[in-house]
Amino acid sequence: MSFADLGAHPTLLQALEARGYVTPTPVQAAVLDAAMLGRDLLVSAETGSGKTVAFGLALAHTLLGAEPTLPRATTPRALVLAPTRELALQVQQELQWLYGSAGMRSVACVGGAPLAQQLRALADGVHLVVGTPGRICDHIERGSLKLGEMKALVLDEADEMLDMGFRDELDRVLAAAPKGHRALWFSATLPREVGELAKKWLENPARVAATPAQQAHADIKYVVNIVAFREREHAVVNVLRAHDAPAAIVFCATREEVSRLQATLRERGFRCVGLSGELTQPERARALQMLRDGHAKVLVATDVAARGLDLPDVSLVIHADPPRDAMTLQHRSGRTGRAGRKGTAVLLVSPDRRQLLARMLRTANVNTASWEPCPTAETIRSLDDDRLVAKLEATGVTPTDEDVAVARRLLAKRPAEDLVAALVTLTRGEFPEPEELPMTVSFASKLLASMAQPQAQRPYVPQQRYDRNEYRGGQGGAPPAPFEQRPAATGAPYEPRPAYAPRPSTPPFETRNEYDGPPRGPRVDERGAAPAPGSWFVLNVGREKRADPRWLIPVLCRWGGLQKEDIGVIRVLDRETRVEILGRAAATFRERTSMPDRLDPTLRAMPVDDQGPPRRPPPRSTWRKTTER
Repeated sequence: MSFADLGAHPTLLQALEARGYVTPTPVQAAVLDAAMLGRDLLVSAETGSGKTVAFGLALAHTLLGAEPTLPRATTPRALVLAPTRELALQVQQELQWLYGSAGMRSVACVGGAPLAQQLRALADGVHLVVGTPGRICDHIERGSLKLGEMKALVLDEADEMLDMGFRDELDRVLAAAPKGHRALWFSATLPREVGELAKKWLENPARVAATPAQQAHADIKYVVNIVAFREREHAVVNVLRAHDAPAAIVFCATREEVSRLQATLRERGFRCVGLSGELTQPERARALQMLRDGHAKVLVATDVAARGLDLPDVSLVIHADPPRDAMTLQHRSGRTGRAGRKGTAVLLVSPDRRQLLARMLRTANVNTASWEPCPTAETIRSLDDDRLVAKLEATGVTPTDEDVAVARRLLAKRPAEDLVAALVTLTRGEFPEPEELPMTVSFASKLLASMAQPQAQRPYVPQQRYDRNEYRGGQGGAPPAPFEQRPAATGAPYEPRPAYAPRPSTPPFETRNEYDGPPRGPRVDERGAAPAPGSWFVLNVGREKRADPRWLIPVLCRWGGLQKEDIGVIRVLDRETRVEILGRAAATFRERTSMPDRLDPTLRAMPVDDQGPPRRPPPRSTWRKTTER
């Protein structure tokens, strides 16, 4: 059915036809249904399904009625709330062209933009206000935004606004809205929090599920690459090179990661821009415009770019840092595969987090994800050869007489094969060089082969368990004998191993607050040289925060990019912890811990100047009682 058959307002039909809108999407058809006319709506639809045009069509009969144009603008007739500045500006632009022939005047009230311009526009009179919750509440408190004549209120991405902590701001706006206004709440999902807010402020809203769950990812191909954490940035380079997308978005967890990865990609020759919350509004708008215009091919962004942004040329989304939940996974990936176009979402995951990601994919109803090895340098060079041959074969350039004359001069001096080879070399130099991934290649193939086997056929790998009061593993000596464990299935009769007995020369720990590190035997590094002496770092956690070596060792390995063998002595004090990092791992640890841990941003690590462990306090019995007057 066409928009006219569904009863779209005649004033908007011309704008839709001019933009090439012929067949309505499911969400647009759902809101135009005669049964939904004039009702409050709770609409859930997949990202990229045309929600902005959908609520623009739904507002037409409320704002225009039977008139072809809007009356003179005074106080706003409609208010749209969006979670981010970029989405609010995009919504304003979409509704402006949709209602252009109706004479609509609109203003975007977002943070980071000049307040004086917004105050001037509101004083002159507007029909539509689009803004973020914080700035809208600011205008309401100032008295510059009056909602007495408002007829419709739209919440775009309502679940995201609640996730971002805008519950109080939404309550204030909804309390200031006049009774009898029409409410249109749109979101990709409708979680419990949105339902509770609707019960508080809406009466008998109609629920519209415009996209079935099994169709939400039909146009997106999901690929999971298992990558060593230390080679994550190199893996991003190879994925970008392998897919060669006209436009791509790389998502990171923090602003610091965005800045670091953007600098890495620029250094390697990619045309990229960054987008995060620390940028001003003009800088953020400029970054998005460069991607839309083709001046940049890669956008490195935090989750601020995960909601609602419509970037038509984006055919590749890379999750450099895994999303925090299934909803974030959906919205990040939804920046591609929009409006019927195809796209690819690549998730880079370290081996220790693959099970967590698998559960997240199941929660998001992504059942067709392909687990593949990350593209290697050899694979990318082979792809470059095929692309180059296809490009040269498909060229339709007609050379001029001057070009033919230059070609004849070259052929007179050098063979044709040498000239074509030189052309290929020059053309190949335009591409960024792929990266080697030795650590990823070493274990990813074995891990993927194991995952491909049925669960019952996977080889049994016994887990080593050690006494919690003593762990002295490392390159310099064998670990303690394990507890009883079931051997691998070899057909031999089962014989339990003897219980663990501590070595006489190594007394067990007397407290959980000490860890003496690996044995100090003749240790050597991978090059056969003796390691450098240990470097000491101080952490801002101690016994008061229940710190102990069993908790600290995995945190240090994850945050600092270490192996257990790189950790020396650990001393847990009341308010801090001293840690010794052995050998060359200290430089890596210093670099990695200069940025906050993504799972515990409050954790800090600082180098100790004296390069030595803290002295242990004397026994309590030797303390002398002193009195100060």
